[in-house]
Amino acid sequence: MQRTADAIELRPGLYVVATPIGNLSDISERALHVLRTVDEILCEDTRTSQTLLRHYAIQQKLSSFHDHNEKQRVQALLEKLRAGAKIALISDAGTPLISDPGYSLVAALRADGQAVYAIPGPSALTAALSICGLPCERFSFEGFLPSSAGARKAALAKLSGDARTLVFYESTHRILGMLQDAQSVLALASEGTRRAAVVKEISKHFERCSLGTLPELIEEYRDNALQRGEFVVIIEGNHAGVELGEAKRIQGILAKSLSPSLAAKLASKITGVSRRLLYLPEDMQENAEDDPEAE
Repeated sequence: MQRTADAIELRPGLYVVATPIGNLSDISERALHVLRTVDEILCEDTRTSQTLLRHYAIQQKLSSFHDHNEKQRVQALLEKLRAGAKIALISDAGTPLISDPGYSLVAALRADGQAVYAIPGPSALTAALSICGLPCERFSFEGFLPSSAGARKAALAKLSGDARTLVFYESTHRILGMLQDAQSVLALASEGTRRAAVVKEISKHFERCSLGTLPELIEEYRDNALQRGEFVVIIEGNHAGVELGEAKRIQGILAKSLSPSLAAKLASKITGVSRRLLYLPEDMQENAEDDPEAE
């Protein structure tokens, strides 16, 4: 017979604990047992994590561990774990290290031979994929795109030939600009539009999942009231033909003997990838129409 969580004695090590992304009832019994038993809990924001801990009457020591102090704290935490400490790592919501702090610590502990245990649970990434209605057998998780339009388009351009489903996180008030840039860049690559889903506020009162083409989602999210919250954006991959990376490889070979414009034109004819996309420089100019030789 399997033992209950409360009957399991914790071993020394770091426990990477997934916590609810909205509904506090989504935490597991094992996660609660770990949080009640460890010597210390590392968290991004003590004020945010206190809400969860107070709800379950957990009074363990709570320490801040975030992007700005992670590297400075690694050595001290390593010494504690070498001495036999039991420490939990949580993020503000969901599974730590997935677009959250913790990589430097886990990497250092693994290199030192220290134990690291996963306490699985909620993740906005997998939750959104499970309900979005788009293919999820193969996907690429890209986290948060850059905030500026130029850098965001450059990042999208590098992904535009990928046949896998693309998954992004997005934050309040940036969702409309992100969808507009995705349509302008990804439609150019696949010579059409793509289906996508916006999943908002998972497991919270205002949870919403919208599935449609990118232009349809752009129209929906022009509503300012919908632009608040935490979002997962899922966009179908490019199924038009050869991936952009292969097209660029062919273009690079041709460019050794031909002008950039002619190399792009021939690579486009060979692979089926849009010449306008291939002709753009690596930093992805904001307007593809600026290409003087675009057909």
